[in-house]
Amino acid sequence: MSRRPPSLKWPLIVQPLLLQFAILCISFPVIVALALRADSGGPYTDERITPVIAAALVRDADGGLAVRMTEQLAALRAESPRLWFVAEDDDGRRVSFGQVPPQYAGAGALLRHLSYGHVRDRFAPHVLSAVIRREESPAGPVTILGHGKLAQIGFTVIAASGVAALPIFGLMVLMSLVAIPWIVRRSLRGVARIAHEAERIDASRRGMRLSEAQVPSEIAPLVRAVNEALGRLDEGYERQRRFIASAAHELRTPIAILRVKVDAATDPAMRRLGSDVERLANLAEQMLDLQRLDSAWRDEELDLAALVRRVAGDLAPLLIASNRSIEVVVDGALPVRGDAGAIERVVTNLVQNAIEHGGRHVVVRVAGSSFEVEDDGPGIPPEERERVFEPFHRLRPRSAGSGLGLHLVQQVVERHGGRVALLGAPGGGTLARVEFPKPQSAPARSP
Repeated sequence: MSRRPPSLKWPLIVQPLLLQFAILCISFPVIVALALRADSGGPYTDERITPVIAAALVRDADGGLAVRMTEQLAALRAESPRLWFVAEDDDGRRVSFGQVPPQYAGAGALLRHLSYGHVRDRFAPHVLSAVIRREESPAGPVTILGHGKLAQIGFTVIAASGVAALPIFGLMVLMSLVAIPWIVRRSLRGVARIAHEAERIDASRRGMRLSEAQVPSEIAPLVRAVNEALGRLDEGYERQRRFIASAAHELRTPIAILRVKVDAATDPAMRRLGSDVERLANLAEQMLDLQRLDSAWRDEELDLAALVRRVAGDLAPLLIASNRSIEVVVDGALPVRGDAGAIERVVTNLVQNAIEHGGRHVVVRVAGSSFEVEDDGPGIPPEERERVFEPFHRLRPRSAGSGLGLHLVQQVVERHGGRVALLGAPGGGTLARVEFPKPQSAPARSP
């Protein structure tokens, strides 16, 4: 069972998110510790007492400030027996409650000028610790200096730090889940492009290279290595093509000499070599045909029906001489674009292949931008219908064919952007179907 390739989401998205979480978890106690370390003044008066005090302040008959014992103030006094406070309005009128320390006796005149503050003494029981707040009361705006329940700063700092840290962490998570994937996709956009380019690499499309533009520097060496490998493959293919072309050309002369000598021989054994010489000549010509696919290509609009009739007319005398027949049926043919000589070789090879496999009567049907070659022979086994397109593959080891005919057919058809398939004919023979694209959709041939 093959393993799935690793995804970049883990190292580029999940791991940074975990790292951010770890940094926050480490930073939180450090921040709290620094806050606690920075505050060395001891406990402070809980500032929540000032709204309760403000709600209890009213005006007396003379317009001065008075304290009304409310339920909340009574509960606060019960909770903090040492509760005291001084309140002053904007006109300087003040009122006090509880045992105000003498140190704050003269502080009343300052309250109208203050709005916020904490005062803390250094030693227990911290009776001088007080809070200053400006509040709205039934008697109007007042400034309160009061002492009540003491609170430690640790809990407050931790709570405040948590309140600040949670939104930060939420923002970090949002950035990781939304922004980072977008950044990753944008950064790897060049990789997606070269992957699309790599999908178009084909044996028939030589000279292609992957683009190195907008490719991350970490992946650029891989792209360059692939381009260098493609270059070496192109060089190897070109050397092989030149060798095949040269060999085929060199074989033509001795084959022609052999053919003349065999035809002129009177010895029956020598004349029986004629079929083998013909086979060698056919093989050399088909090797040259493969080479011509790259060097002598013409792109023009062709009348497929007329081309098929022309090939059938050229082959008819040979078929009649061997007691065989050929029939052409045309039904709504459309023009196709391509190389006339190459397509003629396709029709010729398919007809010859039909005769070679025992067909006595061959029917070529043209319909639209496709044609079919049907014979009445024994047919090709289904398991062999794909393999016969391989070079030098033969159904019968002693077959007179070269094994390159159908391979050449497939190469030519694919160069035209079409496809070829071998099927079983209704009468038991073989049906070769060739489909070409319409002229307006035919792809341009790569050099």
